[in-house]
Amino acid sequence: MNKKDRYIYPAIFDYADDGISVEFPDLPGCFTCGNTEEEAFQMAKEAMALHLYGLEQENEKIPQPSKVSEIQTEKHQVVVFVEVWMPPFRHEMENKAVKKTLTIPKWLDDLAKQYDVNYSQILQEALKKHLGASDR
Repeated sequence: MNKKDRYIYPAIFDYADDGISVEFPDLPGCFTCGNTEEEAFQMAKEAMALHLYGLEQENEKIPQPSKVSEIQTEKHQVVVFVEVWMPPFRHEMENKAVKKTLTIPKWLDDLAKQYDVNYSQILQEALKKHLGASDR
């Protein structure tokens, strides 16, 4: 896998009465849409970044972008280049809060409630200490 910080791929914007559909010929399964060109472009950037991040996480091969001259379009379609800068997106994804379920004895939960314990904060601090980790 050749993980890069910057990706540029052609997207097909398909114009219809009810909005703009977006697909990426080189990224199967990566689709989005928008009501306006600006919204479609923003959604395309987000969809592409998320799709590529998923490929990176699964150590899948990142496909090479097609040449625009090789992409066939219909009358109501145009090819648009979409660029994403991955470092801030990766940072956001890696620091995204995830929900975990835990089990503790009722008496401990009752005591923690008396002291207004923030379970998330306590668990994070304990895990960092246990793993010898610090904030990223």
